[in-house]
Amino acid sequence: MDLFFTATTIEWRGPAPFVFARVPDEEADAIASIAREATYGWGCLPVTARIGGTDFTTSLFPRHGGYLVPVKVAVHRAEQVAVGDEVEVELHLEAR
Repeated sequence: MDLFFTATTIEWRGPAPFVFARVPDEEADAIASIAREATYGWGCLPVTARIGGTDFTTSLFPRHGGYLVPVKVAVHRAEQVAVGDEVEVELHLEAR
């Protein structure tokens, strides 16, 4: 499954601060339709992602009925992404 969307980055504080892009509801519903076949546990889903010209691997986190895309520090630096920025995100995930 390939998805494309625009999201505003948010910060979520855990043991260390992280930047995430929230998957919009329509795309989250599409993801949920294959989540059981794609998860490796705890509802996390491995994906390949692209923001700007930077490709990276990560896992979607389930959160409040939707999903968050963690934006890695290497992506922050390469694409100059900060909290509150609007980013275009491409995701690819596969059922296992």
